[in-house]
Amino acid sequence: MKKLIITTGILTFLVLSCKETKPKETKTVEAEIISDRTVWDSTQAHKWYAEQEWMVGANYNPRSAINQLEMWQAETFDLEMIDEELGWASEIGMNVMRVYLHDLLHKSDSIGLYKRMDDYLGVADKHGIKTLFVFFDSCWNDEPKLGKQPEPLPHRHNSGWVESPGHTALRDSTQYPRYERFIKGTITKFREDERVLGWDLWNEPDNGKWKVSPDSIARSKTSYVIPLLEKSFEWARSVDPKQPLTSGIWGGGDWSSHEVLEPLQKLQLEQSDIITFHHYSNPEDFEKRIIELKRYNKPLICTEYMARTAGSTFQSHLPLGKKHQIGMINWGLVDGKTQTKYPWKSNREKFTKEPDVWFHEVFRADGTPYDPEETKLIEQLTGL
Repeated sequence: MKKLIITTGILTFLVLSCKETKPKETKTVEAEIISDRTVWDSTQAHKWYAEQEWMVGANYNPRSAINQLEMWQAETFDLEMIDEELGWASEIGMNVMRVYLHDLLHKSDSIGLYKRMDDYLGVADKHGIKTLFVFFDSCWNDEPKLGKQPEPLPHRHNSGWVESPGHTALRDSTQYPRYERFIKGTITKFREDERVLGWDLWNEPDNGKWKVSPDSIARSKTSYVIPLLEKSFEWARSVDPKQPLTSGIWGGGDWSSHEVLEPLQKLQLEQSDIITFHHYSNPEDFEKRIIELKRYNKPLICTEYMARTAGSTFQSHLPLGKKHQIGMINWGLVDGKTQTKYPWKSNREKFTKEPDVWFHEVFRADGTPYDPEETKLIEQLTGL
């Protein structure tokens, strides 16, 4: 029996042709989902949120991986370690992880990526953990490459983390068709999977400054990000996911009214089914931001917080999250190759030893809590 697979975009035709002695032929056609799904209104968003537990969790990358590529590539994907670490998270009451994908993973091996995502989701589900997947990211090294990833630079925060798409690819609009396949194909695969909490289309889209040579035409990163993010929401919505779509606003600035927001922030908020945001400052400002974002009358999830020496701690922020019933996802779970126990400034200032106060992370590499008082608080607030 011969198997013929013809793929055009997201349309896949599977034809099984048998020998002449078997007259019956089976033909399966999987057509592209065409949906008129719109941005969720507040009723839809709150209905979805009411079906969830109070969300407490972390941005997750296993301790053996320096970045998203090393986490997911077949040669370095470590399901046993993921099982162990998510077990530690579950034991203190965490029930959600925010996990980064990468466009190059899909470009090189979409089938393998989906298989590993399914394996990961099986382990997370075993521990009672749902996952918010992130497609694109504008932070840190801007020219990602597949294959063996670099070793961490000593005492440096996130020395090997990579953007998606990279600097060159982001500026090349001819790459849009593969980004469309990345988003549509991935969401279509998991669009009804209850283990998936939602889809975060772009992390901190306008983060980072580009080096511009004297003879180049200077264009801001944001001018490339906005059209691709608009398209990304369109592509994601077209395949009718049952989970919410979002992209979180971040940084400082004035959030006091919709009119004063930056164009990118307006796009993120207007196109998101639920509202997500980051916060690394003091608790007074955190509560102020929560109140400002409540004007959209949609569920809120803080998808990044907890930088101890920047004034954002579990003790300062997590009780406020519970008070306002917003989801809380801190940066970092286990100390490892990302080295985010070191502060952001370790990329500018020289560190020669572990900081006295860790910046991020909850557990040491052996699974013991960095600060037992923190994990006790998480257990108490999550009801363990």
